[in-house]
Amino acid sequence: MKGLKNNCRPLMFVGTGSDVGKSIIVAGIGRILKQDGFNPAPFKAQNMALNSFVTKDGLEIGRAQAMQAESCKVEPEVQMNPILLKPNKDTESQIVLNGKPIGNFSAKDYFGNDLKNNFFQEVKNSYYYLQNKYFPILIEGAGSISEMNLWEKDIVNMPVARFTNAAVFLIADIDKGGVIGNIYGHYKLLKEEDRKLIKGFIINKFRGDISLFEDGKKIIEQLTGVPVVGVIPYFRDIYLDEEDSLNCKKRYSDKSKVFKVAVVLLKHMSNFTDFAPFERIDDVNLFYAENPEELDDADLIIVPGSKNTISDMLYLKRKGFDRAIKKHVNSGKGVIGICGGFQILGRKIFDPYGVESDVQEIDGIGIFPIVTRMTKDKKTVQRSFRYKNYPEKCIGYEIHMGETTFFENSPLNFFEDGSAEGFLLNEKCFGTYIHGIFDNSIVLRDIIRKEITLEDFAAFKDRQYDKLADILRSSLNINYIYDCMSGKC
Repeated sequence: MKGLKNNCRPLMFVGTGSDVGKSIIVAGIGRILKQDGFNPAPFKAQNMALNSFVTKDGLEIGRAQAMQAESCKVEPEVQMNPILLKPNKDTESQIVLNGKPIGNFSAKDYFGNDLKNNFFQEVKNSYYYLQNKYFPILIEGAGSISEMNLWEKDIVNMPVARFTNAAVFLIADIDKGGVIGNIYGHYKLLKEEDRKLIKGFIINKFRGDISLFEDGKKIIEQLTGVPVVGVIPYFRDIYLDEEDSLNCKKRYSDKSKVFKVAVVLLKHMSNFTDFAPFERIDDVNLFYAENPEELDDADLIIVPGSKNTISDMLYLKRKGFDRAIKKHVNSGKGVIGICGGFQILGRKIFDPYGVESDVQEIDGIGIFPIVTRMTKDKKTVQRSFRYKNYPEKCIGYEIHMGETTFFENSPLNFFEDGSAEGFLLNEKCFGTYIHGIFDNSIVLRDIIRKEITLEDFAAFKDRQYDKLADILRSSLNINYIYDCMSGKC
């Protein structure tokens, strides 16, 4: 491995589709490289996600890249995800370029040649910045690499592999079925120049005895001439941020547990990873409610962040969630609003500039004495604060559009400069703009109102990355990956 550090070829991990495990595998490989004395960093040219994070300099990137940076033990930087697409309508997304929103674009406009060329140059600039600072760069692709109709517009998969000369590994999810045909079809559809960059296949989420797939590995290798680098078992005992909110529907747990937390499943829910800390508490059942009836037995209801607050407010009223949430508060139970959920729980939301929709004014649920007016500018900032009257220092971050007016003075969180934010209705009900507030142990203890044993969340996450690295070391041919990194394959 000596000499590799100064001559590292980038490693790229692409997929046969979305949700095959690219983000998690990049995080695990990053931790392995860090353990072995390298200085890796993640890079994803273009990410489409409603889960985002704010860097120290107040710039917005995909949450997955922040998670990967954390696994690599480096500070998240905007260059790790220069283009972030945040869907706010079925055919439209807000584009965040180099950490700042530049407007809402339809898919047709976004994929236009002029924009594509400009964005791809920004991708290259970000990569070159990282290349001069870290070794190696761990590149994550997006979605499927075989969408031939998008190849001419692509700035995240094989065009990135070509300009970086990356050693590419194709990941397939065997849990979805048809893995041999899936790998073979994706590989054969690639252009010849791109097939040459594929150095191995990784099969993810295998259930059962992995040795039973030996014949399958041989078939794949005979068909393609490319090695299967490893088969990763399906695991449930590692807790890391997932990127796709679709996975929320998989998160229902034991409803016999003592404290039940219901997160309202909004149509445009953002930053659902805010609620991951509840999952590590034995007595807590965290679940996502698609219907108001599911809120009846909850001890706590959380209305999460939203990329389209007004649209989600209309959805909640249509489904009857507004009545169910009011009933919950009136019965003396807990309700918390985070970011867009905070706005939703207020009296009114105004959108005079049409930032989110054509609806310029809508009544909120009316729990908090606040009114929010949408603004053209987005606030993105990391925060250090005190929660309620507790002395412990807490951390989090804000990502939101809109300014909120308070008609009563009852702040929740207090900043070092003497200013404050949020609204505390009572000991069980509050609203805040701060994402990541539940990462702070004092907040969880206060909400659950019992003595709970909690490992420091940063230490807990660090241990999860080490566990992930252990699984990947035992599942993948790491020496072969290092050979590819050094240009030997």
